[in-house]
Amino acid sequence: MVNVKQIENYKSYGKCLCITNGVIEAYVTVDLGPRIIRFGFLGEQNLMQSNREEFDPKTDKAFTDYFGENKKWENFGGHRIWLSPESYPETYYPDCDAVSYKITPDGAVFTPKAETENGVSKSLEIKMDPDDANMQVIMRVKNISDRPKDFAIWGLTVSEKNGTVIVPMNTNDTGLLSNRIISLWPYTDMSDSRIYWGKKYVTVKQDPNAANPLKIGFDLGGGAVFYALGDDIFCKRYNTNHPNGNYPDGGCSFETYSCGVFTEVESLGELKTVVPGETSEHIESWSLFKKPCEVDFRDDASIDNMLNKL
Repeated sequence: MVNVKQIENYKSYGKCLCITNGVIEAYVTVDLGPRIIRFGFLGEQNLMQSNREEFDPKTDKAFTDYFGENKKWENFGGHRIWLSPESYPETYYPDCDAVSYKITPDGAVFTPKAETENGVSKSLEIKMDPDDANMQVIMRVKNISDRPKDFAIWGLTVSEKNGTVIVPMNTNDTGLLSNRIISLWPYTDMSDSRIYWGKKYVTVKQDPNAANPLKIGFDLGGGAVFYALGDDIFCKRYNTNHPNGNYPDGGCSFETYSCGVFTEVESLGELKTVVPGETSEHIESWSLFKKPCEVDFRDDASIDNMLNKL
């Protein structure tokens, strides 16, 4: 059974809604955001990065010219809804205002203030299973402007330090044609020791001492990625339309960004034209597992063995 209650103050985030089924729990901010600022097994470690003080706010003349005087953008950590392609300052909406919410039988719907500057309104819904370690994260974006807009919904999960992203690459046999797309950002060093390039898997290890960030994108036909942190394995699944769909950043439905403060586990919907009044939707399915065995994250056979036991 899913229960929802208000938390008066969680760390430095103010009021949150706690959604739990007695197996897992999710905290969602309502004084700002929204962010899924906590996700984990009931009473156990948080897989979300939730140390607000570690993030440097963004603000400059371009930002305040667009959003208004004294405005700033804060990462906050946790999971958020964004839009791709990324553009500064437009996509960095300063979502520091209170969030409206409606409790449902299996979770809640969170609706922040409309982004009138960008001509969109967003909502985040959580639907939690009644008695297992699964929930859906439903992200909706409506075009409230008077002209068509081209965007993809982008689900960014800012995860806690010291974990490892596991990316199962495409393995379909396409003969003489390529079977995968990998996008790299200018600051990404392919020889970075945090990255393991396997035949079947790519892994990225978060390093709190990392001096430089990295970012990699993939066209994941399987629509499933994992983040391993201690004894917990977080799985994110989503529907894809590869190779026929149009995706951002050269064809990516998954991206990961890693720096010294966090690692992002990011899924992207298709890049579409959304007409005025239309709402686009992107759904992620989240699951938690306990690590079933020891694993070497730089060895395909070892990763296979662990994932097959989940």
